[in-house]
Amino acid sequence: MNDDPELILCAGAWEARVAPCGAGLRGLTKDGLPVATGYTGIENKLGSQGDLLVPFPGRIGGAHYTWDGTPHTLEANDKDGPNAIHGFVRTAPFQVTEQSETSATFAYDFAGTDGYPFPLAVTLTYALRESGLSCTLILTNTGSVACPVAGGFHPYFTVGSALVDVDTLTVPFHEVLEMVQFIPTGTVFSVAEAGVDFRQPRPIGAQVLNHCFLSPQRDADGLCRVSLAGNGRTVTVWMDEAFDYVVLYTGENMPPKERRASLAIEPMSCGSDAFNHPEWGLTRLEPGQSTQGTWGVTAA
Repeated sequence: MNDDPELILCAGAWEARVAPCGAGLRGLTKDGLPVATGYTGIENKLGSQGDLLVPFPGRIGGAHYTWDGTPHTLEANDKDGPNAIHGFVRTAPFQVTEQSETSATFAYDFAGTDGYPFPLAVTLTYALRESGLSCTLILTNTGSVACPVAGGFHPYFTVGSALVDVDTLTVPFHEVLEMVQFIPTGTVFSVAEAGVDFRQPRPIGAQVLNHCFLSPQRDADGLCRVSLAGNGRTVTVWMDEAFDYVVLYTGENMPPKERRASLAIEPMSCGSDAFNHPEWGLTRLEPGQSTQGTWGVTAA
């Protein structure tokens, strides 16, 4: 029996591989060409590839936060410092509650853990259409007290270039968080001040990206779109209004062969360390309340 099964979704030229383990995205192709990089077998995952990040994306500085006057301490599981990183469900055993040729819904009842004693129902639906992939996340407070919650995703994208340096990037966000050792200082810069202004398309070049962007410029349909272009291809990640933050990461900490070979475009409902900066999009869920958001991918 396969203890790490994967599901294959197909629609037109698109194929996605998703897995109950962590409800992860393990690969996305169009016309047989990679759009989101992938892997088979959880032991082969690199750099949080395709992970669902709940109940917080990014890091919590010092693995400490205070909620409604009560201090909490999390496991410091960040290899780059004494912080908590990317939530608790990345290897959780999700159940498949619905499945078709083009979609799959995963569900997990998170019971809470040390430092985060707040139970949640987590539901994630992947749906393929001829236009691309959509991912809808629903988080519900199943506990008896209000809880802090957020969601994020960690896919890596490619247009087939050996290095993303030669690709052209468009990021319609106006501001970025200042970071020191991956933890926000509390200061917000304009993207121009920070030297990471991709509001107009430009090549990535030698730019090192591991930045959390905020203040999106949305299109008339309410969506914000981040695009990577090269080799005659364009991959676009779109985010609805639940996702006002995005992390861009060029993969400097990946193994040498994967370093800068793809670009992480990480839709997030809050900024990094939002448990200590709730003004950066942290959601307060009262008992029984839910929050929902959808992001997706197109390619041309």
